[in-house]
Amino acid sequence: MSNNLKFYINGTWVDPVKPATVEVINPATEEAFTKISMGSAADVDKAVAAAKAAFPKFSQTTKAERVALLKRILAEYNNRYEDIAQAVSAEMGAPLAMARDSQAATGKIHLETTIKSLEDFEFEEQRGDTRVVREGIGVVGLITPWNWPLNQIVCKVAPAIAAGCTMVLKPSEVAPINAIIFAEVLHAAGVPAGVFNLVNGDGPSVGQVIAAHKDVDMVSFTGSTRAGIIVAKTAADTVKRVSQELGGKSPNIILPDADFETAVYKGIQGCFGNSGQSCNAPTRMLVPAARHDEALAVAKKAAEAHKVGDPKSADTVLGPVVSEAQFNKIQGLIETGIKEGAKLVAGGTGRPEGLNRGYYVRPTVFGHVTPDMTIAREEIFGPVIAIMSYDNEAQAIEIANDTVYGLAAYVQSQDLNHARQVARQLRAGQVKINYPAWDTFAPFGGYKQSGNGREYADFGIHDFLEIKGICGYGAA
Repeated sequence: MSNNLKFYINGTWVDPVKPATVEVINPATEEAFTKISMGSAADVDKAVAAAKAAFPKFSQTTKAERVALLKRILAEYNNRYEDIAQAVSAEMGAPLAMARDSQAATGKIHLETTIKSLEDFEFEEQRGDTRVVREGIGVVGLITPWNWPLNQIVCKVAPAIAAGCTMVLKPSEVAPINAIIFAEVLHAAGVPAGVFNLVNGDGPSVGQVIAAHKDVDMVSFTGSTRAGIIVAKTAADTVKRVSQELGGKSPNIILPDADFETAVYKGIQGCFGNSGQSCNAPTRMLVPAARHDEALAVAKKAAEAHKVGDPKSADTVLGPVVSEAQFNKIQGLIETGIKEGAKLVAGGTGRPEGLNRGYYVRPTVFGHVTPDMTIAREEIFGPVIAIMSYDNEAQAIEIANDTVYGLAAYVQSQDLNHARQVARQLRAGQVKINYPAWDTFAPFGGYKQSGNGREYADFGIHDFLEIKGICGYGAA
């Protein structure tokens, strides 16, 4: 029986206190395929009370017990892997291969990374006569987005469990079914009642209630900078810790000595992956002024190689964006780019040819973009890239850093030492040199308005810990 209309609170599936539902839309068809219940403050109160009651016992479990629990969760996750992939494909429009190989895979990989990190983690150290103890911060509220849902859910839930915290999760109401399946995974794995709780709902009715709740000790939020500011202000009255992973407008500096065609081609792929719906996507490509038109030719070819279409089709590369609201926002920004004088090299407004239904966006390349243009400054969150020129390296670095964001940055060069020097000058939480493989042991998080705190591996565990100094403890 489906649990889509229920919440998971205190180890059981329960009905909402006040019945209210919303349809979940498949963006490929623009049709609803299921409904979920929408929560209220009363549901949050129940979930927080369960988490608060479970914390004293769970926080005292041993590291070995929590490692064993995470391993059981991983086993159950693998059992439900295909269900998770199918859910993400339906609610996000992700091509099935991508849903399996990337979206669902992120949850599995984060569980594996957290297990390894926890096995190696030291919660205590001796400093002279003082014992320094790291212990779970308490009840944590987890608010996650729709674009990489399993990635963000698991890279919060797993380290929170590793730290000995109890929690309430509010996933995005736009893509909630994967989270319901994940709750079923935790239940099957034997997570103690009250340790993990799930309440669906929107930001004002559930997210802000969690952030304001007096019995929530910390909020970990991933989403837009606009929403992150609201969460932080709401949490301030109770002086709780707020960890945020927010928006981005990541620069990709292609240095003159890079393998130019490869660098441009991979930059387009990196920007357009997941239909452009990644906060760390390299959306601003910086190329030497003398090679700008060469870059546009490569970018046009790369963009036109991205087949947009039915997520169920084996040859589809890009599915739709997630919702009508996102589609309309992206269309508006493409129109703005044209009006402000950027050169439209590929794509443009409207759906791709042959698609008259679904929130499909044409893979779009703008050239001769200047730093003052809207498309160079605002996060678009679709398959749209802005290609910009620089005259010298110092100017490239200046343009790269000229943003309110600082989540990620990219550098391409055949001279590794040179790339390292440039990377050190970029104001971003993660800098990638020559398109490396995804590293879940690397810290992930932002500078400036891209947030604070760090996720992944031991960095994520640290985010959910308080530090206690027991003075006069005596020698170990």
